[in-house]
Amino acid sequence: MPLHLIKLCVGAESQRDLEEWIAEKLAMKRAAGQPAEQTHRTRMVPKRMSELLDGGSLYWVIKGQVAARQVINDIRPFTDDQGIGRCNIVLEPEVISVMPRPHRPFQGWRYLPDHEKPADLSGPGSAEIAEMPEPLRRELRELGLL
Repeated sequence: MPLHLIKLCVGAESQRDLEEWIAEKLAMKRAAGQPAEQTHRTRMVPKRMSELLDGGSLYWVIKGQVAARQVINDIRPFTDDQGIGRCNIVLEPEVISVMPRPHRPFQGWRYLPDHEKPADLSGPGSAEIAEMPEPLRRELRELGLL
């Protein structure tokens, strides 16, 4: 069974912000002649890498709600210039909307067991919700209507 990560998407106001940021970073890498893969750098290296690489995703908390996810393709530990162990999480660039769920702020990332993950909005019965603008989904969730 896969294991997932959950992390705050600091600075993003919406899923669209995240998607635009990813597109911008990938364009910069292409222009620089670098491989066009999306990576997210973290300070800590997950100890449960094999479980994360067995179909896991990184779930993003945006403005106090779990809002989206990206599939984890690889995890690459490295040591930075100051001798500190760090990690690049290689992600699929596609951002997948999930059923919004409130989440309090926290530092770093946390493991998210597969049975606790929010449902994708691409599944059956969620087409209408997926078509709603993100601010409307957020407001309906805050009101307890989603």
